[in-house]
Amino acid sequence: MSLFPVQMESERLRYERLGPDTLDPFELYEHVRTGAPHIDEVTRYVSWDPYRHPKEAVDWIEECAESFEAGERATYVLRPTEGDRAGEFAGLCGLTPDWGTQRAVLGTWLRKPFWGRGYSGERAARLLELAFERLDLELVTVSHDPANENSRRAIQRYVERFGGREEGRIRNDTVIDGEPRDSIRYSISRREWREATDR
Repeated sequence: MSLFPVQMESERLRYERLGPDTLDPFELYEHVRTGAPHIDEVTRYVSWDPYRHPKEAVDWIEECAESFEAGERATYVLRPTEGDRAGEFAGLCGLTPDWGTQRAVLGTWLRKPFWGRGYSGERAARLLELAFERLDLELVTVSHDPANENSRRAIQRYVERFGGREEGRIRNDTVIDGEPRDSIRYSISRREWREATDR
């Protein structure tokens, strides 16, 4: 039995464990390669660069599958279940627990056609439930680059909805394009989440 669920659903999204059986590496590569549509916008504020060759996609999918089975990180393929793009690969999301501190970190990226549809908040709600109900963690954190206004708005909405708070600016928290960058970090505790959701 896997520590993490292999599949999940929320109102408009299906979540499938990232592995060679759920996402063809060449499909991933097509969307994240150098020169792919909107790839510069997608990667502007993230710590990974566009892929230069398909082996990077193969290696990433294999690494994620191994981390999933080891209980170290859950990475999911996101696919809408309704609307004009139902069933399409929309992006990836993940939950990375730190079992020693009873904390998990949320992460996600979406292809540009799926921006502005409220998927980030829906995905966060589903992963918070996973973190607090199934994995019995105490705290979930999420961060964004200070210049990333789209992520700021999306994160602030769901952090407020679930009773969390902005922790502040973490200096030199990540590396983007070879340069250290600050991040703005937020957290939601299990108690805050339970009070906000009446669980």
